[in-house]
Amino acid sequence: MPSKILLKIDLNRLPAEGLVLEENINASDLDTDSEFIKANGPIKVRAEVSRITNAVTVALEMNAALKMRCGRCLEDFEAPLKKGVVLNYFVESSQRAIDLTPDVREEFLLAYPMNPLCSPGCKGLCPKCGQNLNKQKCAC
Repeated sequence: MPSKILLKIDLNRLPAEGLVLEENINASDLDTDSEFIKANGPIKVRAEVSRITNAVTVALEMNAALKMRCGRCLEDFEAPLKKGVVLNYFVESSQRAIDLTPDVREEFLLAYPMNPLCSPGCKGLCPKCGQNLNKQKCAC
């Protein structure tokens, strides 16, 4: 059963000193998996929220373990993802809440590496026979 996403800020209950929200989010709730990269467990989100009149600032930290497929040798490997970002929201007097979920999803996807590599020195696959050159040399 998917986890309930609670990354909503009730502006009427936001204290003057701000607040801290922490949530473990199931990656499937954010629909962040791709063919080559998947979250391997929950995404840990911490948001420090502050408000000055009609502006809300959120210092967001995300941590997760990713399971990726190397862009050179096509082997699966795991790597941590850590990302911090500051989000600013303009709020109108009639606005009651801010949902952080779309921005958490977007920032999480933007943190994905463009070309994941199992190691900087990955030798990849032989273009002729397809042998993984990290494991052994090919006969080509």
